[in-house]
Amino acid sequence: MSMQLETENGLDMGFSALRKAYQDGSATPESVMAGIRERAADYQDHNIWIHLLTEAEQAFWLNKLKDKDLASHPLWGIPFAIKDNIDLEGIPTTAGCPEFAFTPTQSAKVVQQLIDAGAIPVGKTNLDQFATGLNGTRSPMGACHNSFNYDFISGGSSSGSAVSVALGLASFSLGTDTAGSGRIPACFNNLVGVKPSIGLLSATGMLPACRSLDCITIFAYNTDDANIALAAAEGFDATDGYSRANPFDNQARHYGLRTGPLKVGIIPAHQLKFFGDDSYQKAYLETLDLLKAQGFEFQEIDYAPFDEIAQLLYEGPWVSERYVATQPLIEDNPEAIFPVVREIIAPGGKPPATALFKAQYRINDLKQICLAQMAQVDCLLTPTAGRHFTVAEMLAEPIKHNSELGYYTNFMNLIDLASIAVPTVMTENDMPFGITLVGPTLSDRMLMSIANRIQQALPLKKGALDVIANPSNTTPVGNNQTIDVMVCGAHLAGQPLNWQLTERGATLKTKTTTAPVYRMYALAGGPPLRPGLVLNTGLGDEENGEAIEVEIWSMPSENFGSFVAGIPAPLGIGKVQLIDGSSVAGFICEPYGIEGAVEITQLKGWRAYLASLS
Repeated sequence: MSMQLETENGLDMGFSALRKAYQDGSATPESVMAGIRERAADYQDHNIWIHLLTEAEQAFWLNKLKDKDLASHPLWGIPFAIKDNIDLEGIPTTAGCPEFAFTPTQSAKVVQQLIDAGAIPVGKTNLDQFATGLNGTRSPMGACHNSFNYDFISGGSSSGSAVSVALGLASFSLGTDTAGSGRIPACFNNLVGVKPSIGLLSATGMLPACRSLDCITIFAYNTDDANIALAAAEGFDATDGYSRANPFDNQARHYGLRTGPLKVGIIPAHQLKFFGDDSYQKAYLETLDLLKAQGFEFQEIDYAPFDEIAQLLYEGPWVSERYVATQPLIEDNPEAIFPVVREIIAPGGKPPATALFKAQYRINDLKQICLAQMAQVDCLLTPTAGRHFTVAEMLAEPIKHNSELGYYTNFMNLIDLASIAVPTVMTENDMPFGITLVGPTLSDRMLMSIANRIQQALPLKKGALDVIANPSNTTPVGNNQTIDVMVCGAHLAGQPLNWQLTERGATLKTKTTTAPVYRMYALAGGPPLRPGLVLNTGLGDEENGEAIEVEIWSMPSENFGSFVAGIPAPLGIGKVQLIDGSSVAGFICEPYGIEGAVEITQLKGWRAYLASLS
């Protein structure tokens, strides 16, 4: 009997538990992998694996691990599962279709990066064939069953990837997502599901369902583990035409605990759909109540344009991409394809190019409406799914129920949004329920930080294991998408240089005053006239400081550098103390700049000074 990673409460396959066991010698990667194979035998009827690696097959990667240092490899000895439409060197890729199988000579870019970081592949997981479905029943290898209740669907198409983690057969896993495949299974199996911005993870070595929309996803127990895995997996790949560089404010170090008030967009009651699942509806309303108590402020958005976009994914011309992905099999040997998958893909060879362009025009029109609503909130919040179906229900009406599963998920990749599924509560039937947070392109770490806050406020178990998934990262982070800038003179609203803020997309956040420790001067020169704000400390009589009227503008972070570059001496940007005790980046003046200037501190603000001139 191999060693298993047991705690007082049971098996713990989280990253921190594994690393601790490796460090203290209570487990080795070999013993952990042997334990996984033993436990996997107990779940054969769940149809999780298409290819579970043997001890001999896994030895290749375990031997390479011996040359890597645990301290410098963040995923050292961490077992991960791979959806079987993503390549692993020397192991067949089937996409759930044996007739399609081929053996890759190298691993997918993301898989290789995870291995380079020390992760150990466990095997290739079952999926809805050719990643066509959200339910996990569309596989000739058998329907993949839920980790909490065998009679219920696992969710798909990344079915085995989610169930393997939930049952402790891997510490994290890779899935893919076109319409919700990285989120629906996370919800149904009590996991975090990261659907990154398209191109954040390389798609090289992934068999696409819809190449222009697909992305590789990550399933994990909590946001801490998800962030570590995402950091190892991400990176620009010149061989992937959809790859994009990750900006500074979306990188791993910007993950933490999102604090303070949050304004979150939610769907109005009349646009919610739970398809007869009262337990899911109650769980959603309970989640909103719990989050409201945690400082979440909700603002309703119109879901109609999002839903119209979602319908285009399967009812529009994008089914042609699925047709392309399965050529020549769909043309030469269609009987090899799972019947319901074939029924969906076969019409994809017929839509004319004109249909695609018309659909794209409509999506772009709708996207403007959607993004305008999203700009008013920190993120959107939706149920991840409206109903959890049984396997029998899904098999009885496979297309209808699959469409219902995608009601809250299908729109996201069509308009290039980031999202993360996070568990929140258990239903009255003791089944997992969760929500999905949605943000603009490359808002991944911001969403992850909000999900961190949710997991810390609403702690649940790690998948179906008996240990708590509560993340431990409590580093406070703000909204990395914007930078607050304090202005006090020519950049105030209505003043001559305010355009330098508004043309960079800045918006007025608040009007306030500095702490009463500043002196203000009308500087020589112009036009336009400018003030100089100087900290009173060291200038003599400190009692002469005043609270000066200022405005705080919120500027997109990518435009902050060009704004600062245009500020002439003796002015600059420094940290300014506000009346509430906080500090913000804002205009200050070098002390030499007040030579020949007129002190106007007694007027307590630039507008008052301008009024005195008239």
